[in-house]
Amino acid sequence: MADVDQGSVPPPDASVPIPGLSPDAELNGTDVLNATAAKFVATPEGTALAYGSLLFMALLPIFFGALRSVTCSKSKVLGEGGSDSGYRNSSDMPETITGRDAARFPIIASCTLFGLYLFFKVFSQEYINLLLSMYFFVLGILALAHTLSPLMAKVFPASIPIKQYQLLFTQGSGEAKEEVVNYEFDTKDLVCLVIGGVVGVWYVLKKHWVANNLFGLAFALNGVELLHLNNVCTGCILLGGLFVYDVFWVFGTNVMVTVARSFEAPIKLVFPQDLLERGMDASNFAMLGLGDIVIPGIFIALLLRFDISLKKNSRTYFYASFLAYIFGLGLTIFIMHTFKHAQVPAPVCLSTGLLLCYTWCQPASERSQRCSGGLGARIRCIQNLAVCQSVCLSVC
Repeated sequence: MADVDQGSVPPPDASVPIPGLSPDAELNGTDVLNATAAKFVATPEGTALAYGSLLFMALLPIFFGALRSVTCSKSKVLGEGGSDSGYRNSSDMPETITGRDAARFPIIASCTLFGLYLFFKVFSQEYINLLLSMYFFVLGILALAHTLSPLMAKVFPASIPIKQYQLLFTQGSGEAKEEVVNYEFDTKDLVCLVIGGVVGVWYVLKKHWVANNLFGLAFALNGVELLHLNNVCTGCILLGGLFVYDVFWVFGTNVMVTVARSFEAPIKLVFPQDLLERGMDASNFAMLGLGDIVIPGIFIALLLRFDISLKKNSRTYFYASFLAYIFGLGLTIFIMHTFKHAQVPAPVCLSTGLLLCYTWCQPASERSQRCSGGLGARIRCIQNLAVCQSVCLSVC
């Protein structure tokens, strides 16, 4: 999250000194930058509105993305069982994150971040951001269309006929023919794509903060919905890795600062602190990286699916972790605003809150149930709890 003095959502003016900056180019975001308020001093009302709006926007993709991940998970099980999963396109299938994937996440994210840093050092920033704008333009349209699809299915007029379409690209011929792209859609999806295209053109031409947020919310919701952790231990590894990654690149080097100043993409949510004074043309932004939403969000979604698997008609883990996320993000905002420190890695608060919530709020009866079985099952259960607790202690 950050206070930024800038004319548009992307990078701040280089002439304005900025003490700290750290959104990530991937799903890491953590971040809080505090720019100088030389041109504008935010009022308490404007600051409270900005922080409250960011907190509210962060909760939306987590809550609805977690609910939609349950439907995704059920459809995936049907597909693996030989039944019709309901997926028309492979891009709608959830991606499962294993423990190995979670362990490699800090390394891959670090390589990507450092690669972008080298690109910005060697090549022109203007051309790189032009390429990135086109890339996120296409991704944003697809993400927003996928986000709007369930809503469009409910509100689409029944009087309009629904036609089926297919976009198919192949290579080779005869028996050697292979599908490169096979995208099926209907009239409702076409309307969603048109809406996404309008928002995409608005973003590319104006870089307006509302268009940025629409794409950012779509990316975050799709991430929470389609990225599934295979177990809680994997979630602990991922949250712990994010914490180490963020602390290193924020405090140890200036790489993240350089990339964040140069990188133009809807990878963050922003809200103006001068909205009350300047309206929609406001330019002094507080911000929250998408990584601070998606990474904790997929852990919360996992706990919701675990709640449902218990078949107890309760959502104890989901609601407890959701409240822990609110507390952790609120604590991050409080620390940043009180101590005026731009570089406050959110995983310090978010990871701690979520992991402690799961580990120490788990009833003893469910622990014994999950540890029931043979010796191997009990050992694995003890290992999972030990890893979870050790990560919590190390984060603290």
